[in-house]
Amino acid sequence: MAAWAFWSCLPFLAAALLTDIRSMRIPNWITLPLLVAGLIVQGMMNGRQGFLISICGAGTGFLLLLIMHLLGAVGAGDVKLFAGIGAWTGALFTLQVTVYSVLIGAVIGWIIVFSRRETGRRIRGIISRSAGFLMFRDHRLLRRRSDDLLKFPFMLAVVPGFICAYLYL
Repeated sequence: MAAWAFWSCLPFLAAALLTDIRSMRIPNWITLPLLVAGLIVQGMMNGRQGFLISICGAGTGFLLLLIMHLLGAVGAGDVKLFAGIGAWTGALFTLQVTVYSVLIGAVIGWIIVFSRRETGRRIRGIISRSAGFLMFRDHRLLRRRSDDLLKFPFMLAVVPGFICAYLYL
């Protein structure tokens, strides 16, 4: 991944961070230009090979975050944002950003849980749902009520994850 691709993504990520903190949403006016610009610029700078790398990166980011979205971990804006990141940076870098973001997100989540003193209740809930699922008693136990989910702007983990992935390279 070229340094120019990293720096080109940062303004979009900054805008996504601000809107995610403010409204817990990442609007299409951020994600779609990120995706389209990544495809066009990669195609123009690196020809057909760059365009194919861009398509593969967009697909990787989209599919990885789509799985997380279907599990209820992230919103649809995050899915589209990672497709855009992949369009600029390629599949491998997008995979690295995803891993770092999930790890940082887990740390943020635990900090929130410990600061709210919800640890015991959450751990009991996880054990209860897991035991019910493993005993094949009720698969609906794994589905959580929306008010039971721990929510925070995922961009708080994505921006540091993006920077960590870049620094790792």
